[in-house]
Amino acid sequence: MPLNIDWQQILLHLLNFTILFAILYFLLYKPVKAFMEKRKQEYEKREEETQSKLAEAEKTKAQYEQKLQNADKEIRELKEQARADASKAAEARISDARTEAEKLVSRAKSEAQKEHDEIVASAQEDIARTAAEAAEKIIAESTSQAYDSFLASVERSESHDK
Repeated sequence: MPLNIDWQQILLHLLNFTILFAILYFLLYKPVKAFMEKRKQEYEKREEETQSKLAEAEKTKAQYEQKLQNADKEIRELKEQARADASKAAEARISDARTEAEKLVSRAKSEAQKEHDEIVASAQEDIARTAAEAAEKIIAESTSQAYDSFLASVERSESHDK
């Protein structure tokens, strides 16, 4: 043995290494490989579930966006309807107010005309009474002057006759 190499020992170590490798292969490598394969399949399954849930979420999001757009459209329509209703109500109130105002003006005019007629009638009565009183005074004065003048002329003629 020239370098103190024992071929028998080397072969024995090589055999032990091969046996150890075979045992480790069957005990560790296959279960670890199976575990890794199972884990890979689980991750792929999760990825598929995630993709399907993501697609479903996108679909739901699109539906909600559509509903939101429809809701916005309905809100706009309801606002327009409310504006139209408010406008109609305002026009109706304005029309009622105008009608009421016309009635009030008409009633006020008729009352004013009635008061005017009463005032004119009262004034005519006052004028007639005043005119009658003035005529009576004028007649009374002219009668008394005529009587006085008659008496005076009778007295003169009596004084001339004597």
